[in-house]
Amino acid sequence: MKTDNVVVSLRKIHETAVIYPGARLGRDVEIGPYSVIGENVFIGDGTKIGAHVVIEGWTTIGRDCMVSHGACLGGPPQDLKFKGEKSFLYIGDNTAIREYAVVHRATGEGEETRVGSHCMIMGATHIAHNCQVGNYVIMSNASGLAGHVVVEDRAIISGMSGVHQFVKIGRNAMVGGASKVVQDVPPFVIADGRPARVCGLNSVGLARAGLSEEVRSDLKKAYRMLYRSGMKLSEAIIAMEQELDSSEPVEHLLRFLRNVDRGICRSRRDEEATEL
Repeated sequence: MKTDNVVVSLRKIHETAVIYPGARLGRDVEIGPYSVIGENVFIGDGTKIGAHVVIEGWTTIGRDCMVSHGACLGGPPQDLKFKGEKSFLYIGDNTAIREYAVVHRATGEGEETRVGSHCMIMGATHIAHNCQVGNYVIMSNASGLAGHVVVEDRAIISGMSGVHQFVKIGRNAMVGGASKVVQDVPPFVIADGRPARVCGLNSVGLARAGLSEEVRSDLKKAYRMLYRSGMKLSEAIIAMEQELDSSEPVEHLLRFLRNVDRGICRSRRDEEATEL
């Protein structure tokens, strides 16, 4: 079948699916039973949509994605400030949205929620309005992001964790299961607990990311300056600038720390010292 908006084979769209006339589907898109594809939706080549999926609003999904049954994408945000304005959801290429995941479009005229490429968004997860999720991010089952959260590339958010609105999760960081994250998690660290506390450098993640031994050594020094030296954040930033070799990961960490709004997660040692 070929129309102005749809170029697909009939056999790949189930007869019970509802495709609104304005929807645009790329080549080899598959739509499962009882799914609903809204008027302003674009779905890229090779993407597979399972059964009972609802995709609405001004939503764009990239190439070769997988959306499993029961997922809801592009619906109006759960935000009392939302007044029906035109806003967007963008999902990159090769991203998997698993069963019953919910991703809302943004609050604010012309604003967007964005999920990057090569992400794994597992079952029953929630990504709220205006979130910005990078590439190669993993969100495990029943985890959730409140509004305006930023999750940088290759971060991992473990199951049943909740991230407070406006919090930032840094690149290659890992959040442990059932954590309550109310402050920014710097790049390259592991945070865990209720509330989340930093408990170490994500050494395995750094090795898997292919960072050189020299860079990993500098990041270990940076971690000690942040969490073992007793320095304030502003003092630790100055020390890093003076003592660490310049590299892309170090510069990224410094940019992140200079732009912290909610404060960074404390370490468990800091908390134990306060209790003593």
